[in-house]
Amino acid sequence: MSQEKLAKEIVELVGGEKNVESLVHCATRLRFVLKDDAKADKAKLEKTEGIIAVKENGGQFQVVVGNKVPEVYSAIGQISNILDDSSDKEKPRKAAKGLGGIIDIISSIFAPLLGVMAGAGILKGLLLIASNIGWLETTETTYTILYAAADSLFYFLPLLLAVTTARKFQGNMFVAMTIAGALIYPSIVTLKSEGTPTDFFGIPVILMNYSSTVIPIILAVIVMSKLEKFFNKTLHDSVKNFVTPLFLLVIMVPLTLLVFGPFGVYVGNGIAAGLVAAFGFSPLLAGAVMGASWQLLVIFGIHWGLIPVFINNVAVYGQDGVKPAATASIFAQTGAAFGVMLKTKNKKLKTLAGSSTLTALFGITEPAIYGVTLPLKRPFIAGVIGGAVGGAIIGHAGTLAFASGAPGLLTLPIFYGPGGQGFPGLILGIVVSFVVSAVLTYIMGFKDPVEEETKTESTSSAKQSVRATNASDENVFSPIEGTIVELSEVPDPAFASGAMGKGIAIEPAVGRVVAPFDGTVTVAFKKKHALAVVSDTGAEILVHVGVDTVKLDGQHFVSHIKEGDRVQAGDLLLEFDIAQIKAAGYHTVTPIIVTNSANYEEVIPQATGQVSSQELLLKLSSGNVQEQK
Repeated sequence: MSQEKLAKEIVELVGGEKNVESLVHCATRLRFVLKDDAKADKAKLEKTEGIIAVKENGGQFQVVVGNKVPEVYSAIGQISNILDDSSDKEKPRKAAKGLGGIIDIISSIFAPLLGVMAGAGILKGLLLIASNIGWLETTETTYTILYAAADSLFYFLPLLLAVTTARKFQGNMFVAMTIAGALIYPSIVTLKSEGTPTDFFGIPVILMNYSSTVIPIILAVIVMSKLEKFFNKTLHDSVKNFVTPLFLLVIMVPLTLLVFGPFGVYVGNGIAAGLVAAFGFSPLLAGAVMGASWQLLVIFGIHWGLIPVFINNVAVYGQDGVKPAATASIFAQTGAAFGVMLKTKNKKLKTLAGSSTLTALFGITEPAIYGVTLPLKRPFIAGVIGGAVGGAIIGHAGTLAFASGAPGLLTLPIFYGPGGQGFPGLILGIVVSFVVSAVLTYIMGFKDPVEEETKTESTSSAKQSVRATNASDENVFSPIEGTIVELSEVPDPAFASGAMGKGIAIEPAVGRVVAPFDGTVTVAFKKKHALAVVSDTGAEILVHVGVDTVKLDGQHFVSHIKEGDRVQAGDLLLEFDIAQIKAAGYHTVTPIIVTNSANYEEVIPQATGQVSSQELLLKLSSGNVQEQK
């Protein structure tokens, strides 16, 4: 599928352009903030070619597309106005609160910078190696030019963060950049370096070194965006375009130097000092915890809370002792995917695991995690164990990071410091994490799709060895009024895969379930969300209202039957409140399954589009089903 076509599919399935409040991307994910998550069709997105996984974390609707994410992101910009800051958008949804809101803010601010940050980090690491082994002298102009290319992003980081923060909070990014520029303006830097007593109209100013800092400018731009909205509403249209920026500069630059700057630096240093202290107390234990938990933090999006800490440590101390242990987690999941590739007999899974292993070696683990290890469960657990072992080794070795960048083969140079201290421990740790995870995956095993197919075939053969009791042609009439949905589109793998039996699904328009034929109620679930009826000629039909609605514990359902009841076609069996079920966050699409499909040669849908209650829905053809031995 072309990137343009994939982009169109994604925009359509997230609810359309008007449902998108904002979009950024990181190394592998498109990170949408949607006005209404319910308008997005997660099930269809997950089945779309080119999409690895769909996740909802930290107030973001995340579509994982792998290494091609920049091209897809660009294609979305070409086919829509989503990336246009000046586009006329509807009122945004209410911001996420609590931890989810914090994660959303941090990820939106840092995600656009990760690519260039990784590139600059690699260059910085290579320069460290070159200078340590004598290939380049730090006094050479060649080194100076290359170091400027590598370090400029980090030195001027407040300027870049001003842009991404202003975009997140819908502030004027040029005013935000000007405020950031004032923090690292040469005369301000000189006042700090020379220790000149500084005040603002008699109020003492505690000057800090703001180059490479993170928190001060983020706090400043958040407050600036609020003030900007206030002034734009208050001031007359004829003057607000230049008076609002004037007020913002006069207020925010001194306020940042007086309050936000020192506060942000102290907070950042405090968090960093706490993590450094944890590694100082027990490097082995702290490394094991970081190595085991990093990919779990990534899955839930919580890792974004630590990325500013890594950057702050490098900016303040020139090194970071926390991040290296996370590298073990990357290579552990890579090893787990490699173990799957070695063990599986399914050609499709083997190909996916192999390509995911290669991608993960360079720090992009989403295809390996969401496409291979996490769905198979045991390989992911093996990766967690391998990450703990490798992280303990790295923590014990005292490995340090001297630049920022996503852990992977290409970024290993950022961990090579003066004399290479701790670097051998890093290499040993990632090798051990890879090998342990791969070996554990192979030994622990997993439910190989090939084994599942074999098992299904075996079960089918066993069923065919006995007489197909009561199998005869049968008409099944629709138990619900609504819109026909293909069974494969039901957002529940048990139904969509056909594992429960063949059938069809209906998106109900009326909350009533009636008998699909004359027969007997064989199952009436206590939670009232589902029931089963067997016809007088042996057809077994399961009606399951909604997906995961068992969790409602019977709320919004009224049952009119009990097990053993005789029913006639059209008798009322169950009532349910569609609006309340949806309000509780559940899909109402209702699978109608022929649970003894194996007894029939064909299960043929008879209706499309809109279907009325008691309209012919399915035809069950017994064909030549006979007793087999």
